[in-house]
Amino acid sequence: MKKLLILTSLIASNLSINAQSPLKSGYAPVNGIKMYYQIYGEGKPLVLIHGGGSTIDITFGRVIPMFAKHRKVIAVELQAHGRTNDRNTESSFEQDADDVASLLHYLKIDKADFFGFSNGGTTTLQIAIRHPKVVDKIVLGSPLSKRNGVPAKFWDFMKQASLDNMPQELKNAYSKVDPDGLKNMHDRDAKRMQNFKDIPDEQISAITTKAFIIIGDKDVILPEHALEMHRLLVGSELAIIPGTHGEYIEELTSLKFNTHQANFVIPMIERFLDQVK
Repeated sequence: MKKLLILTSLIASNLSINAQSPLKSGYAPVNGIKMYYQIYGEGKPLVLIHGGGSTIDITFGRVIPMFAKHRKVIAVELQAHGRTNDRNTESSFEQDADDVASLLHYLKIDKADFFGFSNGGTTTLQIAIRHPKVVDKIVLGSPLSKRNGVPAKFWDFMKQASLDNMPQELKNAYSKVDPDGLKNMHDRDAKRMQNFKDIPDEQISAITTKAFIIIGDKDVILPEHALEMHRLLVGSELAIIPGTHGEYIEELTSLKFNTHQANFVIPMIERFLDQVK
């Protein structure tokens, strides 16, 4: 009986992903691509930026309904990811930042909060650096700003990155959205990471917006790197949550742990976003 109850809970939990339909979705013509976005809820805008190899659903499917209770959620898919098409240039965090800023201009949103996870966290850093006028607060989920921010073996793995060793649950979920673009997306992301260059300290320390950094204690991002970034971002907050990469927002690959960490992490993020400067 106990096993049956656990199984029922897991099924119900998985079915809850994307249970909420967007109020609006569409494509915005920005910088030579058609960028896909979804809008949920009402209130102050919060832009969600997914991780590498991912889509809106893969990264944020579990937490969008939580955020949408109190704010206007704008979830995006970046160049060559999901429903957003590719352009004839390599992917870069700088270009992604420019694309997101252009999307906000298209949607007539002057200022917003941002939450980026993993590669999306690095993109959020670039938005704060390149487009500070559109930024109120930033939440950086497992962001990378320096090559030494991850174990050396990460870069050895990236040198050999192939579609075969991409997590199967990511491939399955991604293929439901864009089966024809899976390999192209993978190759774009792999090359971007292989060529990753440090973001200079002076660019990060020049960010004046309030920031909240969050990682897992078993994250691919090293705690020392998160602490260094915390010290560079004056007045920032830092949380290290027990768990793996993305477990704190119940990202798709972490669902197997069934920890439901989002139930206490999302209120932490909302407390930060609701603070008066």
